[in-house]
Amino acid sequence: MNVTDAIAQRVSIRAFRPDPVPKALVSDILVRASRAPSGGNLQPWRVFGLSGAPLSAFKALVAANPFGEEPEYDVYPPNLWEPFRSRRFQNGEDLYATLGIPREDRQARLRQLAKNGDFFGAPVGLFFCLDRKLGPPQWADLGMFMQNVMLLAVERGLDTCPQEYWARYPKTVAQFLGLPDDQMLFAGMAMGRRDPDHPINSLVASRDDFELWAELRGF
Repeated sequence: MNVTDAIAQRVSIRAFRPDPVPKALVSDILVRASRAPSGGNLQPWRVFGLSGAPLSAFKALVAANPFGEEPEYDVYPPNLWEPFRSRRFQNGEDLYATLGIPREDRQARLRQLAKNGDFFGAPVGLFFCLDRKLGPPQWADLGMFMQNVMLLAVERGLDTCPQEYWARYPKTVAQFLGLPDDQMLFAGMAMGRRDPDHPINSLVASRDDFELWAELRGF
């Protein structure tokens, strides 16, 4: 598989089969992903992987605290403006449409949102953390590391779903993982093999036309 194919095939999967993923495979993906670019070679990422009994124990904590905690950062800016507001709105509509959930059925939408806390049934949950004193450039480095993880997973026949949902559980995650005070959670990720028959996995998020977001000059 080449990189072009991996990028094309990567989508956020929200219904997984329970088949276990070997530790050696997860480790190999993470090691190879660490070749991501990193300004000054700071390598800001710190990763925790859960599976089996530890993952079940963590999910039980989340289920007991369905409302979460105060996030340490805004996943989206307050009062999101155009065109970002419309893009987010449409993505939500497209996602719930795969499940036949209308906009007015708020309870059904909340139940689907809560499935984030179960990692959508994936057998592996990953958490990505970094030193809280680091700045936006290092957050970008961590994002590139996560992208490497997702593309390598595709190459190995796995699927993923990056989850900023976990920003709602900074205390729960930190306490469970034993994070030192100088470390903070950035995001999580579900990893496993998709349920090919689940309708939610048919969603492929739209992208704007190239001309709307790019200019090439001097060519």
